[in-house]
Amino acid sequence: MEHVLKNVITILSGVRLTPLIALMLLCSNRHIVWADLDRWRYGIGPPRNLMARISLFVNLMTWEPQYRNVFYHRTGVQGRLLSILCRPMASLGLGRRTKIGPGLKIYHGDGTHVSADEIGKNCTIFQQVTIGFARTKRPPIIGNNVIVYAGAKILGEVKVGDNAIIAANSLVISDVPPNVTVMGVPAFVVWCAERQQLQNDSDHVASKV
Repeated sequence: MEHVLKNVITILSGVRLTPLIALMLLCSNRHIVWADLDRWRYGIGPPRNLMARISLFVNLMTWEPQYRNVFYHRTGVQGRLLSILCRPMASLGLGRRTKIGPGLKIYHGDGTHVSADEIGKNCTIFQQVTIGFARTKRPPIIGNNVIVYAGAKILGEVKVGDNAIIAANSLVISDVPPNVTVMGVPAFVVWCAERQQLQNDSDHVASKV
């Protein structure tokens, strides 16, 4: 019964979202909007056709309020004007001047504020995260494929390298190299992909001796 009710609500929501569906299909940067949709599909794979993409969009707009914020950020003034049809999450803030690459995914989103100079592609952000200024002229720059876990803070004019992982409740106030995991207050490197690879290579050689 609950599943049927959810389907009925989604169908009715699709009627209400008709102008937003049109915006999703026709906006000038739809390749970025569609890249977001692909990542929000929870690992099932990208939609196989246009109707599947529309269905995914309606589901996300109906049941994932944090996705609404991402979509309205992508679509600018038009999206903000149409947001009256489907309200964004009030406790999630995405700075209007923040340049965000395709494939941004936000989990939960409560109490999260993102005001970066630039965020790369396929990044993941959890709840209670703050990315912003700290007595500096510019906010952080976040690379590609970065994961920022719950409660983490990235503050000031710092750069976070590609494929970095920021552990929960960490405080980042200095540059983070690519391919590392950092944690702590202030954050420090606890794991490095390059060092791990060197160790694996060393162990492999030693096993042959």
